[in-house]
Amino acid sequence: MEAWVVATGMIVLYLVLTIVLGIVANRRLTGDMEDFLLYGRKAGFVVLYLTVVASFHSSFAFLGSGGFFYTHGVGFWAAGTWTLLVGAITYVIGTRIWALGKAFGYMTPADLLADFYESDAVRVTVAIVSVVFTILYIQVQAQGLGYILNVASGDRISFEAGTLILLIVAAVYLMAGGLRAVYWTDVLQGIWMYVAVWLGAIVLSYELFGGPLELWRAVSEQRPDLLSLPGPKGFFTPGMWIGMTITLSFGIVFQPHMMIRYYTAVDAKTIKLLGATTPIYLMSLYLPAALVGLGGAIVMPGLEGSEADRIFPLLLFTHANPWLTGAILAGAIAAAMSTLDSILHANMTVLTRDVYQRFMRPNETQGHYINVGRAIVVGLLVVGYLLSVGTSDLLVVLVTLSGAGALQLMPAILGVCFPGGRTLTRAGVVAGIAAGLVTLYVTLVVSPHPLGMHGGLWGLLVNTAVALNVSAYTTPPSTETIERVHGEVERFVYGTEE
Repeated sequence: MEAWVVATGMIVLYLVLTIVLGIVANRRLTGDMEDFLLYGRKAGFVVLYLTVVASFHSSFAFLGSGGFFYTHGVGFWAAGTWTLLVGAITYVIGTRIWALGKAFGYMTPADLLADFYESDAVRVTVAIVSVVFTILYIQVQAQGLGYILNVASGDRISFEAGTLILLIVAAVYLMAGGLRAVYWTDVLQGIWMYVAVWLGAIVLSYELFGGPLELWRAVSEQRPDLLSLPGPKGFFTPGMWIGMTITLSFGIVFQPHMMIRYYTAVDAKTIKLLGATTPIYLMSLYLPAALVGLGGAIVMPGLEGSEADRIFPLLLFTHANPWLTGAILAGAIAAAMSTLDSILHANMTVLTRDVYQRFMRPNETQGHYINVGRAIVVGLLVVGYLLSVGTSDLLVVLVTLSGAGALQLMPAILGVCFPGGRTLTRAGVVAGIAAGLVTLYVTLVVSPHPLGMHGGLWGLLVNTAVALNVSAYTTPPSTETIERVHGEVERFVYGTEE
């Protein structure tokens, strides 16, 4: 049997499994918004852990990270320190977000921030940032899906067609089963993805070099520039390392699909355990990515731009057993789908809750809002498809840009989660976010990464300075609100509430 038939067939089998899970999840729905959008706030550790790590490592695990090692070398390991910071953020801040969500019924990041800062302007600003910058993540996953299916089919399924097919599948099971379907499929996807990445990397290292040690020896002899800092293209300067670490940690954690996950946990202990264990999964996936990227630079040199992102599936299809290739490429599909469905769900939740329910039709039934959410998913599918086929940016670039946008919510979120000190105001929050976004444009587009420091960090610094200064001359939240929200945080941190 031809390799492309096997690979494509296994991918189809995987997609059928996800749709079946979505249908089963649909039968468990209660017709309640919290059930559809937040899993009823009943997610236990195993389910929450696998959906979180699967959402973190997506097309990025199979494509972007391997492509970055291929292009820039082991300097990418330094940026991998963001995974450790993610654990700390989850343990400290994630638990506080969970506590506030449980106490006040928050469903979105905008719920939390608009309530504390007493402002619809804050709600709209946060909702816009949440949607605009996570749509870039939809592009990342959609492009990854298209590339993988195109390669798996031996170019018989075009990139455009593959992207559309897989976007539709994700939308179908999300609309059928809501967040329950996302979580159930993510359990399958998280396990399949992790095993597939490691299996593929190890098999390729032995097939091409005789093992990981021999691969490393070949790279040190033929491409020593890949084993040096700041790398062959001079990318990993200290400023870039710090910027990427902060952007890929705080920036991704503060994206709506991650914050919503904190709301869904069954208790605070689940979030704490999540924070303690998540870095193990995330960091360990950089090892096989390095094997693929560095080995690919020796075996298939000369790839540039988005072509470098395809190094893993290209190596598999060329050098691995067809059945193994099929299973691994299905894992690659799982990697992308696990984040795609999360982003679609998060944007659906934000647009339904923060825009439609708040400003357009505030007094409708629960079922009405659920159906509106499903309609929004269709619109997001169209936007994601148009973006994915219209541009071809490096996947890591898109990931960091998405994280840099969400990073601009950081001062406002910290102001809610940490009582004491100077309280930001609604005007300060809006002005800070606006200044941060303008700075992002300048430091990422007009003059990329001034002084070798990532544009996301420049945006955060300007954002914080503007927010603090404007807040010094404008009206803070009411004493009642500060005491209510910060009091709940203090009771959670210093009390016995679980």
